[in-house]
This record gives sequence, C-alpha cells and structure tokens, in this order.
Amino acid sequence: MDSGPETRPDTRPEPDVVRLGLAGVGRIGALHARNLAALGPGDGNLPPVQLVIADAAAERAHTVAHRVGAASVPSVEALLDEGIDGLVIAAGTPSHPDLVRMGVDAEVAVFCEKPLAGDTAASLPVLEYVNARGGVVQMGHQRRFDAGYLAAKRLLQAGGLGWVHSFRAVTADMEPPPVGFLASSGGLFRDCSVHDFDILRWLTGREIVQVYAVGSNKGDPEIGRVGDIDTGLAVVTLDDGTVGTVSAARYNGSGHDVRLEIAGSRSTLLVGLDDTMAVRSAEPGVDFPSGRPPQSFADRFEAAYRAEMAAFVELILGRRDNPCTPADSVAASRVADAAQESLLTGLPVKLG
Repeated sequence: MDSGPETRPDTRPEPDVVRLGLAGVGRIGALHARNLAALGPGDGNLPPVQLVIADAAAERAHTVAHRVGAASVPSVEALLDEGIDGLVIAAGTPSHPDLVRMGVDAEVAVFCEKPLAGDTAASLPVLEYVNARGGVVQMGHQRRFDAGYLAAKRLLQAGGLGWVHSFRAVTADMEPPPVGFLASSGGLFRDCSVHDFDILRWLTGREIVQVYAVGSNKGDPEIGRVGDIDTGLAVVTLDDGTVGTVSAARYNGSGHDVRLEIAGSRSTLLVGLDDTMAVRSAEPGVDFPSGRPPQSFADRFEAAYRAEMAAFVELILGRRDNPCTPADSVAASRVADAAQESLLTGLPVKLG
C-alpha cells in the first residue's frame, strides 16, 4: 500500500514554543483551536503551543481566538508572515488545494482536514505538487488515533482474530449538518464513509478493489435537492477477497454511532462497544448499554482529535513519521468516488 515518499521533517533542535497557524474556525476548526491551545507538556512532553488564527469571517476568527487565548490575523498570508512552524487547514474543502500549496511553498509542515480536494481528479495535482517539493502534509483522519481502533490494529497484526472473513462498519450522525454544507460536501460517501474506507485500509493493510453502493432519502427533501442522500450502504471487497459493508446515515436519533465489527476465523472484535454505544437492546432484562451516547463526532472522538493534533506537533518536531499522508487520503477518496459512481449508476465499480 503506497503512502508516498514523505517521512518526517529534517531533525533540528526543538524550539521552546511551537507556533501554529489555524486557517478556518468553523465547526471542526473551532474544535482544533481548543485542542491546539491546550496542548503542552502533558501531551507527551510537548513544548507549549502558541496559536494564531485566520478565517474568512474576521469576527469569527477574533471570537474563537479570544475564547482560547490565541491571536487572530486577517488572512492566511498574514498567518504565514507570523513565522509559524506549522499550518493547520480546517477551512472549506474547495480551499484545501490552494492552502496546502501555500503552506508547502512557505516550507512549513501542514495539517489538512480531509479531503485534499473535492474528488480524486482534483486531488492528484495537489499530491504531485506536495511530493515534487518535498512537502510535509499530514491529513486529518482522526480515527487512526482512537483507542479502540488502535487496539484493533494491534490485535489484527498479532493474528488474534485468525484470518478475517468479513466486517461491518457503521457511521451515523444524530442529525444532518446544514444543507448548505451538504451542497458542497461531495455526498454522504465522500464526507462521511470516507473515514470508514480510510480506517479499513489502515487496519488491514489491504486495498479496496470493488464497491457497490445504494442509498435513499427519507428525511429532509432539501438533502435530495442538493444531490445528496441521507442513508447509504456500500458493499466492498478487499484485494484478498474479504468482504464487508460500510453504512452511513444522517438521522440516528439514539446518538452519534460509529462502530466497526471485524469477524475472523478465531474471534470477532467490535470497535465502539461500550456503555455509551448509541443502540438499545431488544432482549428482556438487558440494560446494556446504559450510558449517555455521544451526541456528535466531536463527543465520540474527543480524545482522538486531541491526540491527532499532538501527533502533528510531534511531526513538526521530527519525533515521528507522518501518521496519515496525502497519498493515504487520496486512496480513501478514490473509494468514496467509486461509491458515489456506483450510487449514480446502480452498478458495482472496480478500482484499479
């Protein structure tokens, strides 16, 4: 599985303070702002982080900056003029290609929320640009830092499940994001299931070679009018013949539900099985799970998002290799594109 030539920045003396610029403080950007501002010695003995924020909406940047004790500037160009060590991109997807190029040209490490661009065709020139210039770009797939997925990877690598014959992945939001976001998100498989496609590649070390997708709309008709669905299911096949399903939903009243069941010849493992799981049992006398389910992706992956930002600082400092390269993200996006194509054509789509 090719993750590109990128490794880590050149080794250099560690600074007393790491200066980071954050571009975009919408829903995910505000979450990153809180986590970045809180990073420090307690997170793997990291140096303190000094944060500077920019957003197209200057008042929003100022408000978030004030809330987390950061500074704000009027533009990304001004961020780069601040002498930052790393640029975190959490602006809208259409801006990702230009912002990544700006960070690479400024010779700073870049963190970019997925995806690299709106689809694979638009991502490839950016990937080539990064590689040609030796850029360091970490992509945002936070599940790689979640304790359950990390434990599953260790068990898989140790052969604890035997040979894997199937899997079932679930990602379900409690309620849909604004229709305005969905109009430019690329569709349910690209903005939601892409996380499942990425984690399957990462966990198994295999490539997804075929996708067959179906979907429906039973909620807000505006979602359909902007070309999206609110429920989707993809049957996927890995290059070793393992089969599985990846389902996604925008209306899950029980809470935010993210799970992955991996079934092997020796044992079956379920990531996301705890007392906060967003399901109810129909069996008499069973009161599990009884905890409060997460209400959003930020609740479900709170610790993972913080660990992801800590990993980016470690990457800047030269302490680790890149945990998620642009090539990894593009590979997951290719599968999401194939799922979207299958949804539109009604036919299975093979990936080269």
